[in-house]
Amino acid sequence: MKTIKNIAVLTSGGDAPGMNAAIRAVVRAGIYNGLNVFGVLRGYDGLVQGDIIPMDAKSVANIIQRGGTVLKTARSDEFRTYEGREKAFENIKKLEIDALVVIGGDGTFTGASKFIEEFDIPIMGIPGTIDNDLAGTDFTIGYDTAINTVVDAVDKIRDTAESHDRLFVVEVMGRDSGLIALRSGISTGAEAVLIPELQVDYDAIMKRLDKTRKNKSSRIIIVAEGDKEGGMVVADRIKENFPHYDVRLSILGHIQRGGKPTCMDRVLASRLGVGAVEGLLAGRRGEMAGLLCGHVEFTPFSKAIKHIDKINENLTRIVEILSL
Repeated sequence: MKTIKNIAVLTSGGDAPGMNAAIRAVVRAGIYNGLNVFGVLRGYDGLVQGDIIPMDAKSVANIIQRGGTVLKTARSDEFRTYEGREKAFENIKKLEIDALVVIGGDGTFTGASKFIEEFDIPIMGIPGTIDNDLAGTDFTIGYDTAINTVVDAVDKIRDTAESHDRLFVVEVMGRDSGLIALRSGISTGAEAVLIPELQVDYDAIMKRLDKTRKNKSSRIIIVAEGDKEGGMVVADRIKENFPHYDVRLSILGHIQRGGKPTCMDRVLASRLGVGAVEGLLAGRRGEMAGLLCGHVEFTPFSKAIKHIDKINENLTRIVEILSL
């Protein structure tokens, strides 16, 4: 096995709060272990274009508390082609980079797997996505911050809903995963939560709304954007069934991606950044560093990217029990 002396780190796909903390951890863990560390700008696109810079401990000073990613991120159509990946490999060879650490989600790890297969370069992954939809880790970097952002926003919406006796349908992020909607729905006291993993039973929802206390001064319905019909259709259906309700729609959008990462996300990113570097030095490749039951564990990319489509039924049951 070739001795690793030089590594590079990149962020790819959608940004997530805590990515900067992960970059910082990779850079400083690399330096601590005697490695030279490079940063790749704009993800795989920067790898193809050769936009790679040396990094030192000062490069990542004062970024642990910042949202977004200082290395930028982009989706690269060119990297999806063999020719693009070949260009990326040539750029890596020029700088004598021995291994990569990639921070992102399933698309990031799919690209990394292809790169390993074709050019035999060691790569370790760190789960950075607000959706929390990767196998092999209890939580992904950015998820805790995102759900806390949703909770803060819905709490504010609840204030105006209370003042005007309104029902608010709140659409949150989650194209393929309803975990943001589900946990934020429980923590904000939502009357119903609609997620892509479960078939929507509109009759049951309407009955629940009809059965809940008549003297409620506010009602909140949380809808994941990946739900079959989306927040706008849900709001219209409720208006049709309950014309006496003052129904409003609020789409939270990209505020869920931004903001300072929570303590949990900063610590998680720091642990996984160190874990990814130590994994490379131990001879690992093609694996994601994740946190399972409080311990850093490694999961092959092929297993990590399998979307988690089984929702904890206890969580959905709690929504119904507590919506009286």
